[in-house]
Amino acid sequence: MARIKLRLQDKLYLGNLDARRDWGFAGDYVKAMWTMLQQDTPDDYVIGTGEAHSVREFTEAAFAHAGLDWRDYVLIDSQYFRPSEVFDLRADCLKARRALGWEPAVGFRGTRADDGGRGPR
Repeated sequence: MARIKLRLQDKLYLGNLDARRDWGFAGDYVKAMWTMLQQDTPDDYVIGTGEAHSVREFTEAAFAHAGLDWRDYVLIDSQYFRPSEVFDLRADCLKARRALGWEPAVGFRGTRADDGGRGPR
């Protein structure tokens, strides 16, 4: 999308727009990693928002952020479909919530368009 906005690219080729994924904010995940490292005993945790949104929703939001209509630029290419597609992937981060007290602070639509992607202050 950024390359299209900068006129360095004309189209974006994607696969299954209906696949649902757990999109999260990198800053939340860094905080989770830091919190894990502060624990006395190492352990494994699943980190995510617990919400799933489609690739289509993500694409629409990203292009809207740039003031573009995704339908003008996105083409579906079957080579980008996964052979064994898992339709809905979302994290079960209950263990991290309980053991670390970690919660994602930024939801799917939680970052403001004018903050450079930094999330809430």
